[in-house]
Amino acid sequence: MSSTTLAADQPKASTLGPMLVIGVLFFIMGFVTWLNGPLITFVKLAFNLDDVMAFLVPFAFYISYLVFSLPCSAILRRTGMKRGIAVGLFVMAIGAALFSQFAPMRMYAGALSGLLVIGAGLSMLQTAANPYVSILGPIESAAQRIAFMGICNKVAGILAPIAISAVVLRGIDGIDAQIKSAPTNAAREALLNAFAGKVHVPYLIMAAVLVALAAWIAISSLPEIKPSGANSETSVGHARGGLFSFPHLWLGVLCLFLYVGVEVMAGDAIGTYGASFHLPLDQTKFFTAFTLGAMLLGYLAGLVLIPRFISQQRYLAVSAVLGVVFSLGAYATTGYVSVGFVAALGFANAMMWPAIFPLAIHGLGRHTEAASAWMIMGIAGGAIIPQLFAHLKAHVDFQLVFAVLMVPCYLYILFYGLRGYRVGLRDGDGARAK
Repeated sequence: MSSTTLAADQPKASTLGPMLVIGVLFFIMGFVTWLNGPLITFVKLAFNLDDVMAFLVPFAFYISYLVFSLPCSAILRRTGMKRGIAVGLFVMAIGAALFSQFAPMRMYAGALSGLLVIGAGLSMLQTAANPYVSILGPIESAAQRIAFMGICNKVAGILAPIAISAVVLRGIDGIDAQIKSAPTNAAREALLNAFAGKVHVPYLIMAAVLVALAAWIAISSLPEIKPSGANSETSVGHARGGLFSFPHLWLGVLCLFLYVGVEVMAGDAIGTYGASFHLPLDQTKFFTAFTLGAMLLGYLAGLVLIPRFISQQRYLAVSAVLGVVFSLGAYATTGYVSVGFVAALGFANAMMWPAIFPLAIHGLGRHTEAASAWMIMGIAGGAIIPQLFAHLKAHVDFQLVFAVLMVPCYLYILFYGLRGYRVGLRDGDGARAK
């Protein structure tokens, strides 16, 4: 065994170094991911789109997880997690470069292809990084470690919309007014081209940073972890002998699908939600940062409470109840108060991923890598549920659509936190997953 390899049957070296490296990766993942909310506002104006077409931004980004997660899992088995992470960062750099070229040309299909490629690279990172963090220490405290990663992710998520608003969306209400009042089509096209061109340099810089990070990871001392060795298999799964013999995993995949859907609704769709109240674009462009700020508070609470005062599955159930309450609060109010309830969903959502992921992969042993890929495929919920919102709000009151989509999702997450995480496991196995 290599001296840089962490294995379950040896005392583990200090996890501080690997945690810091993975923390940087989660920061990058968060920054890139949470640009989607402001990008919806950007493409609506730059490409003259309605909500349905503009919501292809999160669709293209998140559907890539469904398409690429299993291939990424196969690649990771060949490359190992460390080299796989470097490859993922390089793929993201290619996607950022594509977006930087096609968006200024106002070629929407090309811009979406760039987001799809970025999502493919993120699929590689997520497939590697999440099980890595889950099994870097005891599975019982995995939610706490993922919460630390979530803080890195959400700090980046707060900064991302602020950065893109300052660089790309500054004065967007005035730009919108100028475009609408342009005296000729040529003048209007010139204004649109100038506005679309604002993303060129920022995304080229992003591509360069991602390439540099890929090189850094490739030469770093980040250790390898063999998931099947660190996550012991339950006797139930061993007896049945297959991935499909773990119903708690598949219930977890659905739970993660719904969770990412409501997370993206609260984070990326909040600007569109606020704009539906006719709030100024110069304000709605920052709303994603408010949701991410609430998520940051939720992660800090999780770090303090889990597992010292409450188990990760109990916290998941409490979070789901808060999600129902805040969703109904958004429906019952209007204007800034309603938007405030949507932003508060960030607090409810914060500890859901850190709880769902380790609960779903608990006890999978040699199936851990494949199960993790299936879990990452569940991120496609971020493509489907917001797209449903965009389609339905064109025909039904947007607040009603929001509530009808969100409340059932949170109720299922509540079920998983109370019961679903231990379906098919023996009592002892279920208890160890808490």
